[in-house]
Amino acid sequence: MTRTSSTEDPAVGPIGGPAVDAVTAERLAAAVRCRTVSHEDRALIDDTEFERLIDHLEQSFPLVHSRLTWETFGHSRLYRWAGSGDAGTSEPVAAILLAHMDVVPVDDLDGWTHPPFAGVVDDEFVWGRGAMDDKCRVLAILEAVEQALADGVHPAASMYLAFGHDEEVFGTEGAARMAQRLREAGVRARLLLDEGGVITAGVADGIDAPVATIMVGEKGFATVRLSVSDVGGHSSMPGRQTAVGRLARAVARIQDHPFPLRLTPVAVDMLLRVRQFVSEPRRTLLGLVHVAGPVAARVLAARPTTEALVRTTTAPTVIKGGVKPNVLPQRAEALVNFRILPGDSVADVLAHCRKVVRDKEVRIELDGVASEPSADPVAGPDFELVAELAREVVPGVAVTVGVVPGATDSRHYDDLVATRCNFSPIVLRAADLERIHGTDERISRIDYARLIRFNRLLIDRLARFA
Repeated sequence: MTRTSSTEDPAVGPIGGPAVDAVTAERLAAAVRCRTVSHEDRALIDDTEFERLIDHLEQSFPLVHSRLTWETFGHSRLYRWAGSGDAGTSEPVAAILLAHMDVVPVDDLDGWTHPPFAGVVDDEFVWGRGAMDDKCRVLAILEAVEQALADGVHPAASMYLAFGHDEEVFGTEGAARMAQRLREAGVRARLLLDEGGVITAGVADGIDAPVATIMVGEKGFATVRLSVSDVGGHSSMPGRQTAVGRLARAVARIQDHPFPLRLTPVAVDMLLRVRQFVSEPRRTLLGLVHVAGPVAARVLAARPTTEALVRTTTAPTVIKGGVKPNVLPQRAEALVNFRILPGDSVADVLAHCRKVVRDKEVRIELDGVASEPSADPVAGPDFELVAELAREVVPGVAVTVGVVPGATDSRHYDDLVATRCNFSPIVLRAADLERIHGTDERISRIDYARLIRFNRLLIDRLARFA
């Protein structure tokens, strides 16, 4: 990592540092070129691309693959870096480091600056699907472990690396099975680290410093299917309401009656932690958040990016019905996706839908896999270790807590760890956030260097845990 560079945003000033060298960048780019795309229809998954990626990892990190042991679960891999403590179910475990090898599909090929699986490296970025989500973390963890092994690091307590292959389709064959394997082995780790939080620059309203949000839990998710059946017929003789009309009214009622705003304990903690970085009068107002929670919740709800912090969100995403303009539809259906705030539940979502739709002719049921939110997300005992390393890698950041609005593999491991942190020390601006699962996904060579350094610093600290 010999190159140095910097970027500058008028709102936050320069944020620079060393960038990875060409060889290190190319290892990530080669991983991006493996089209490890997850599909809900498993028949569409190309197993050979996952095998290509595994071969690349084995060739690129020889010390990892000669000194660590591992088990496979489909294409997922669970590595064990044995510590010097007692073996068996009582072995001390410092950490479980998570990342995933699969990526989401691409549906806008023409909009990309470089083809999404070309793995282009230029002076500033590594481009391609998975460069940010989440191959950068797979490779960064392995880079850090390889360096540590070369430097003779011997951890006092064991560490596990858990690389899933189906995180983008709920992790049931990868993370869930690896977590169960650890559960059966009696593993209880001090720290879990996974994707989720990042450092944002120029995004948080009223805060000039970059904000490192270390997520300590995640929202749940559920997709609700609404369906209506009718006798059909010719459009010249409709009844009072067609299946499409009835369904549209049901979707509108759900959209128009969102879940109530609610300031959770983790949201209060988040606001109090950033209080010192805002100016008056906001600083004083944040100090009153315990007694002015409803006001704070309404302020956060004013923007979609922060509304997710204070509400179980509602998003109608699919609606279909009918076959021809002059034929009354016999069936219509819609899908509504909910991201569930801690304190609400999947059952609450179904009850809410039935309550606001108020139509027994509309069938309401879960569609596919659902997940409950984290039960009680809080900053665990080793939260400050991750916060300290974030400040070391990017000096001057404001560190706070949060809850991942989406789903990650971490939820499968919640009962196996004392402290859960979803965080990567990459610095993103508003436009960069749109690249995740979007067009022109990329990671800067500076950010990739930060990510590797962060993981190496973490490993060095974890190696002393007993």
